[in-house]
Amino acid sequence: MADRWALAPAEDGGVDVAPLGPDGLPAGPVLREADPAEAVRSRPGVTRWVWRSTAEVYPRLLTTGVRVERAYDIEAAETLLLGHEGRYGEPRSAAAALARLRGGPVPPDPPQRPAEPGAQSSLFEPQGVRLPLPDLLAVYAEQQRRTGATAHPDRMRLLTAAESAGTLVAAEMNRAGLPWRADVHRAVLHDLLGERYAGGGEPRRLAELADEVSAAFGHRVRPDLPADVVKAFSRAGIKITSTRRWEIESVDHPAVKPLIEYKKLYRIWVAHGWSWLQDWVRDGRFRPEFLAGGTVSGRWVTNGGGALQIPKVIRRAAVADPGWRLVVADADQMEPRVLAAISRDPGLMEVAGRESDLYQSVSDRAFSGDRAQAKLAVLGAVYGQTSGDGLKNLAALRRRFPRAVAYVDEAARAGEEGRLVRTWLGRTCPPAARTTDDAAEEAGIPDAGEDATDGGRPWVPGHSSADARARGRFARNFVVQGSAADWALLLLAALRRTLSGMAAELVFFQHDEVIVHCPEEEAETVAAAIREAADLAGRLTFGETPVRFPFTTAVVECYADAK
Repeated sequence: MADRWALAPAEDGGVDVAPLGPDGLPAGPVLREADPAEAVRSRPGVTRWVWRSTAEVYPRLLTTGVRVERAYDIEAAETLLLGHEGRYGEPRSAAAALARLRGGPVPPDPPQRPAEPGAQSSLFEPQGVRLPLPDLLAVYAEQQRRTGATAHPDRMRLLTAAESAGTLVAAEMNRAGLPWRADVHRAVLHDLLGERYAGGGEPRRLAELADEVSAAFGHRVRPDLPADVVKAFSRAGIKITSTRRWEIESVDHPAVKPLIEYKKLYRIWVAHGWSWLQDWVRDGRFRPEFLAGGTVSGRWVTNGGGALQIPKVIRRAAVADPGWRLVVADADQMEPRVLAAISRDPGLMEVAGRESDLYQSVSDRAFSGDRAQAKLAVLGAVYGQTSGDGLKNLAALRRRFPRAVAYVDEAARAGEEGRLVRTWLGRTCPPAARTTDDAAEEAGIPDAGEDATDGGRPWVPGHSSADARARGRFARNFVVQGSAADWALLLLAALRRTLSGMAAELVFFQHDEVIVHCPEEEAETVAAAIREAADLAGRLTFGETPVRFPFTTAVVECYADAK
């Protein structure tokens, strides 16, 4: 039996399947199977399934207890290939790829549906246009050809395999859910916010703080309305431009303290309050919808639930099942380590290969032991903070680690000039990416500035110097953060493979943090598996380098106790 098969859902609820040869073309007849799960279960020798979309097929298989070892997600691969070809943003569906292949009109992608709180039924509904298996395989064969035509075919093959593995992990995490104690969550909300009032109004503590803010100004002020707060400070003779914490903290006024406390609690109430608990927690699990590769940099997002921004105080409700533990692993100083690997800077690679703290090692070399200055310099090089002290720190960093700084400098220049910028494996930042505040935030660029967005219009080469500089900063970070996202995918793939014979299950992932839920007796084995997966991912992604990718790992009953 061939070790690679294609699968396409049919309108009658069954599936069409066919074995594939080394060229990606059918190596046998197309077979109709009435039961998708049985079609997969009856072919245990298949090591990779090729299908249109993991989100369409895999959740339905998981409900019947069927797990696949590997898959190739055609639509995920199409996104990567379009980006590599400088066509990011064009329709990515298999139907669109088929139309381009045959010279027909290209259909737009279907709009992304919102997640549905309180139910996972939407996960099992097909999104997009189904294609007959022969048409799907024509797209697949063309993708193999396009992959071979890229600058580094082996890297692109690895990237598409990793992206597809990520879609499998996301589907499995969506099904597993993060253990969540609703009673603990309610107790936390009561402690923080006080009693709930009838009618859905603000809880007691927020109402009290709102009264304190108004009393400090001497008139009624709505602290949940930024314009109202700015106006109130103006009437008090204090000019502020926003209600961001860093700005109002510098103000000497009795309203500042209750206002800051109000804003913190208001965010918790709105983003993770009682309504959130009702919408997103069921059957003892928090169930967001993870989307692998949901951003241009490859970082994951969730389609609801705010899973990637859970405040630490709310994490008290993430509690392992009785007799089980949460293994929480956080990658240590991941971005500078990735910069060392992709720049091949000898000095930085040597530092990133030590057992000691990376920033302390950098400080010993270039900043007379001042760890804080070393950290600012390294992150400034990655994020583009190159004014004031940042410029001085960058100069010191450039003297000691010239290849590392030159690498991100070149990425920034390419971005400013509108050229394609790629991660180590080939994920591509488009030449006319939309450089908005949201895009900057997604790339981890702090305070990109309103002048960088130019009203949110798409950036095009020569559009404005402000746009060019903003995209340069985006590209500078993209090559590091995107390469880190590629590494993280391979980490997840390796970890998933190790855990496949255990009771342990991956339940959470965000950027550089992984959580595994496992029986207590498996916890140490899981922690070791994470370390081994990180090392393997480093070798697969960047080749043989001295760079280490260590994790800080905690075995806890409650997520909040991990940090």
